[in-house]
Amino acid sequence: MRIGLLGTGSWAEGAHAPALSSHRELDFVGVWGRRPEAAKELAGRFGTRAYDDVDALFADVDAVAVALPPAVQAGLAVRAARAGCHLLLDKPLAPTVEEGRAVVAAVQEAQVASVVFFTTRFQSVTEAWITEQAAVEGWFTARAEWLGAVFTTDSPFGASPWRREKGALWDVGPHALSVLLPVLGDVRQVAAAVHGPADTVHLVLHHTGGASSTLTLSLTAPPAAAGASVELRGEGGVTLLPRSPDGAVPALERAADALLAAARSGRPHPCDATFGLRVTEILATAEALLGG
Repeated sequence: MRIGLLGTGSWAEGAHAPALSSHRELDFVGVWGRRPEAAKELAGRFGTRAYDDVDALFADVDAVAVALPPAVQAGLAVRAARAGCHLLLDKPLAPTVEEGRAVVAAVQEAQVASVVFFTTRFQSVTEAWITEQAAVEGWFTARAEWLGAVFTTDSPFGASPWRREKGALWDVGPHALSVLLPVLGDVRQVAAAVHGPADTVHLVLHHTGGASSTLTLSLTAPPAAAGASVELRGEGGVTLLPRSPDGAVPALERAADALLAAARSGRPHPCDATFGLRVTEILATAEALLGG
């Protein structure tokens, strides 16, 4: 499959470009970015071509991977789908429900495959754990904490304008939801959403499977307190999300595998654009409760 990359920032440089260039079944055709010089530099490092015209890149590939802010991703994803490109997207799918619906509509109309990259869902150990817990009945409650130190360290993502604007709810909230939804079922109600310190938020969710969950999300945690954990409690006891040895690049390679499989079979992946839209809907509901 011929694939292009949209984006030239830290995430594109450190994760997407290495994953696309090392994947045995992908032909990394080129890079487009909003900063042409950055696109040339990134393309040169990975032995591919820089494109000044994004539509020219769409015409030369079968698929695109997107490493751009959600507001930029949404519009370009629509254009790429209409050009017949399969989509390897990042979370969150879009900053608004309306824009997310436009992406899903374009994917459906063009009949292209889509995969939204939620890191934990594509790490081998955690993916297996999620699948195992989804087959278990009788879950009573869950607790998820996704505590980042993006704004309290020299993280390259700390200067990201969209993260500054949208905060932890939209940046790490999708990760927590990507673990909880396949296990506990869809969110029936966002029962509560309150602010904590800085960009920290606390959510209480009721799920269609009957369980409730609590989420604590932050990008401003003290570095020593940062980390992610999920605890499930039910009739069978207590279980914790295991640590994964996989980094972002192997996980993205697995996401590319998922996109290839969906494109070949015509069967949607569980983390397709429709799932990404549902996550966006839940985040938007919580944001409204927070007064955002």
